[in-house]
Amino acid sequence: MQKGKQTWWFENRPVIIGTATVVGPDEGDGPLAADFDFVHPELDMGQKSWEKAERLLLEQASDLAIKNAGITNEELEFFVGGDLMNQIISNTFAARSLGVPYIGVFGACSTSMESLAIASMIVNSGNGKHVLAGTCSHNCTAEKQFRYPTEYGSQKPPTAQYTITGAGAAIVAPSGSGPVVECATIGRIVDLGIKDPFNMGAAMAPAAVDTIQAHFNDTGRSPGDYDMIVTGDLASVGHRIATDLLKHNGVPMEQTVFNDCGLMIYDIARQKVQAGGSGCACSAVVTYGHLLKRLQKGEFKRILIVATGALLSPLSFQQGESIPCVAHAVSIERSEVQG
Repeated sequence: MQKGKQTWWFENRPVIIGTATVVGPDEGDGPLAADFDFVHPELDMGQKSWEKAERLLLEQASDLAIKNAGITNEELEFFVGGDLMNQIISNTFAARSLGVPYIGVFGACSTSMESLAIASMIVNSGNGKHVLAGTCSHNCTAEKQFRYPTEYGSQKPPTAQYTITGAGAAIVAPSGSGPVVECATIGRIVDLGIKDPFNMGAAMAPAAVDTIQAHFNDTGRSPGDYDMIVTGDLASVGHRIATDLLKHNGVPMEQTVFNDCGLMIYDIARQKVQAGGSGCACSAVVTYGHLLKRLQKGEFKRILIVATGALLSPLSFQQGESIPCVAHAVSIERSEVQG
């Protein structure tokens, strides 16, 4: 099952039989709005706190994914997920509602592909038939925990990113109709000493490059083997750095379309989102809501999603630590069996 040093090869070809995405008003005002299952018109979503609103996003996405997969709650066997909150409380409380065995993971904004990789490994090994991978984030919860309360109204530099309000969930099964999870490359920690939490794109870009190169080394592939390669949430600053680093390292990214979820979800010229999107939901809602639809329509045959994560905490920042980063890549391809 292991291929090379960092890649899991799923020889039994687990299938994503159902997905769902639920987003907030800013995401619903962006260019991908038509691809999301549900758009909330207000950030509070009728809840008493931002944290409860974030939990609601994941609960709704999970319920919709189960429904779209054509299974019942009783048939769901495991839930793998995480978020940005301390002790990943949004996923923990959502797991309490689901009532199934739960594996909580934390990879910051890389959690979407980390959870999908683990869910696929469970199914591929025969240790589960229906596994849910889910992640979520909320702009106001992230601001309150990592930066300043929204009421403070602090200004941000152009390098800062705008945390996605949303949740994405996918159901992985051993067979069925839907895209196939082909393999996953698990990233290493890369830390080049950047300490600025308002420039996470620059901090994460080297991790994305490291994982992309590891994926090609392990699989013997090149960028041309993919119709699109998408990083998680490097946004305008980080994506430009990653592009330059890959070119410097001799990786021929011109063979494919190289994009970023944080750039795709918003109209940066019109919406006030600084450098672009970020957050645990960034890769999740763009992948499960937009990219897989294009895959199923036949626009793509194979795509590589490289979700990136800045593994800082308020405590590590206050103690002057630099920002360790990681990226996890998942290859997803169109199946001959499509519904």
